[in-house]
Amino acid sequence: MNRFFRLSPVLRARKAQEDAAKGAVIQSRAQIREAQDLVRRKQLDLVGAEAPTEGTARAIVAGLVARQSLAGALMSAHRMVEEAEEVERERMAVLADAAKRRRAVEMMAERHAEMVRANDLRKDQANLDELAMTSKARNAARSGGAE
Repeated sequence: MNRFFRLSPVLRARKAQEDAAKGAVIQSRAQIREAQDLVRRKQLDLVGAEAPTEGTARAIVAGLVARQSLAGALMSAHRMVEEAEEVERERMAVLADAAKRRRAVEMMAERHAEMVRANDLRKDQANLDELAMTSKARNAARSGGAE
């Protein structure tokens, strides 16, 4: 039996694919955190920019337009969070798939290792049996020759 597992390069490649997928998930989580931080900043900007209650009509309109702009930026930041979360879900699916494929090859490697162990045990047992038989035959020959 061949002791070398022929799919070892495939297993290494699957592990590398899984590691790359893990890296992508970590990166997408960082993007989510960045987008959430942006949402918090935009919310604080919006809360801090109160609409003017007195002044000229132009100043009031300008203040309202500025708040509307801030609200639009906040909506855009919320969309960024949703998109980043969607990307993370997709990358998690890729990671799960890569893990399944790696595990499948890993299970074949484990089966191969078990088959090698069983084969080695059979060979060892056959060698022990052979030694026992030759020892028995030698002892019988010695006993037979001494009579």
